[in-house]
Amino acid sequence: MSRKTTSRSVARTASKILRDGRYSKAAKSAAGSALSQRETKSSKKK
Repeated sequence: MSRKTTSRSVARTASKILRDGRYSKAAKSAAGSALSQRETKSSKKK
């Protein structure tokens, strides 16, 4: 199974979407999904 992760720039944009109240629920859901696929520093060590 391939591991797919979200890029830093996409994660930054997703974070902005989640913090901004002007975006739709669907947009925030997609942003949350993107962030959940972001590799953290601790998971890189494994």
